[in-house]
Amino acid sequence: MELLSKELTKYLESHCDPESELLKQISRETHLKVSMPRMLSGHYQGRLLSMLSKMCGPGRILEIGTYTGYATLCLAEGLAEKGLIHTIDINKELEDMVRASFNSSPLKDKIIYHIGDARDIIPGLNEQFDLVFIDADKKNNETYYKLIINKLRPGGIIIVDNVLWSGKVLDQKKNDQNTSLISKFNEMVRSDPGVEKLILPVRDGLFIIRKR
Repeated sequence: MELLSKELTKYLESHCDPESELLKQISRETHLKVSMPRMLSGHYQGRLLSMLSKMCGPGRILEIGTYTGYATLCLAEGLAEKGLIHTIDINKELEDMVRASFNSSPLKDKIIYHIGDARDIIPGLNEQFDLVFIDADKKNNETYYKLIINKLRPGGIIIVDNVLWSGKVLDQKKNDQNTSLISKFNEMVRSDPGVEKLILPVRDGLFIIRKR
């Protein structure tokens, strides 16, 4: 299920700021060399992540699910002067490609790249985060949420990707594990009185969650 037509997507992309040359390079390389390139945030969603980050002016960002580093660099654009982004990914095979991209960025000194299981790494991060982006294995969304909620400052923002799951969350007959777990996560957030929440129908759905 495509929420927006290709024509409308092209129109939206033409009416936001352009991608940097580095982001274009990451996109090309991802589509040429990496499986499941549709996992890339891409131009329009990347500009949205950048805009949200700039509106927050975060001192600390946590990203769960680096993939090829596109969203990392978009989020890092909004960091405060001495800000840092911690980004975590379990896929060691992409490490060389991702580190090369980060090293080509003027923001490279603001990025701390962790390789490993986020469930093991997050408890050891002695930080209070202003902005968190969850875009990893969907079955653990609830686990990640519970791990980071107490590390998020009041007024801080959590962004969770793929919460509409190609529209499968609407189909009561869809009982595959990922769909069931995403629906369960969405309901948990909806009923959490400790946060304000809003789903944006951008690409595959972005849950914007603000801690009260």
